[in-house]
Amino acid sequence: MSQNKKHFETSLIHFGSEIDSQTGAASVPIFAATTFHHKSVEESQKYDYSRSGNPTREALEQYIAVLEGGTDGFAFASGMAAISTTFLLFSAGDHIIVTDDVYGGTYRFLTAIINRFNVEVTFVDMTDFDKVTAALQPNTKAIFMESPSNPTLQITDIKKLAVWAKENDLISIIDNTFMTPLYQRPLELGIDIVLHSATKFLGGHSDVLAGLAVTKDAELAKQLKFLQNGFGAVLNAHESWMLMRGMKTLQARMVQSEQSARKLAEYLQQHPKVTRVYYPGLADHPGREIHESQSSGYGAVVSFEVDGGERAIQMLNRVKIPLVAVSLGAVESILSYPARMSHAAMTREERYARGITDGLVRYSVGLEHIEDIIADLDTALGEL
Repeated sequence: MSQNKKHFETSLIHFGSEIDSQTGAASVPIFAATTFHHKSVEESQKYDYSRSGNPTREALEQYIAVLEGGTDGFAFASGMAAISTTFLLFSAGDHIIVTDDVYGGTYRFLTAIINRFNVEVTFVDMTDFDKVTAALQPNTKAIFMESPSNPTLQITDIKKLAVWAKENDLISIIDNTFMTPLYQRPLELGIDIVLHSATKFLGGHSDVLAGLAVTKDAELAKQLKFLQNGFGAVLNAHESWMLMRGMKTLQARMVQSEQSARKLAEYLQQHPKVTRVYYPGLADHPGREIHESQSSGYGAVVSFEVDGGERAIQMLNRVKIPLVAVSLGAVESILSYPARMSHAAMTREERYARGITDGLVRYSVGLEHIEDIIADLDTALGEL
């Protein structure tokens, strides 16, 4: 490793803006101002209005750009604000290819909001390269992927699709929420724009609502900056500061949660009341080889199925350790029911076509002791 290139864990702490240049403070100040005095109206200045730029938010944006290895970062008021603003890169008549088991909020935006502006979307199984190429149309402008996908943890060959997108002059976009830049850096695989629901693993404490985007080049950054400012769904200074504080412990949190997730997946795979387990770290996961070629870890989310929705709900009502809630990626474990939570925007037929059955649950493993997590689930499953 070059002397000038730090390890990722070091960059989490030393990202370039971690010390205030004016005071030497070890924490970036919270600039709560919405407007900034012009010393001279004849000369332009860096900051004038916080929607357009705020020093605290700028530090966060530089931070995520360093971690993802991109040119520029952008901070938004939520993960969906980051996703929806990015989709505003496209215009009426454009077509986008999207992974078919995309997060439910993204699906809702694509099928109930942006489609009203005549932006066309085709959902495809991105584990099948032939289906992706068959979806290409003369007006296709972009490809949007998740890997691992939410909630069935399907794996997309990121580099292969990024190369194909470039060959066809498409913008390639990925939601990297599950892996974070600790385990997966899509820009290095050829992706153009990386998105995060920073509410999840990056924030890590269920107390910040935020979204982030990172671009691979200056031209895309210029376009996204224009949209961020024009649309205005920016992250405020206080939550930018809180998110930076959470991100500093990403490596410590994520490694511990991933180790526990592996053990949980192995336990669930042997349980007689569990009919299927989704986790890329399992030997029989169909995408494991591809995942290992593009990621350095398996993540902290395990999805699994029990026999039917009634049993799933019974289990959700009996667990004691995890929050039964939407979201994921926190210090506390969170057990979610996609059919009624993250993917409620889909009809039952649409969910089932994507493998999101009534018996499917998603477990985001937190920092509790794994033996307690397993004992709690063992009791709940044993009562079904």
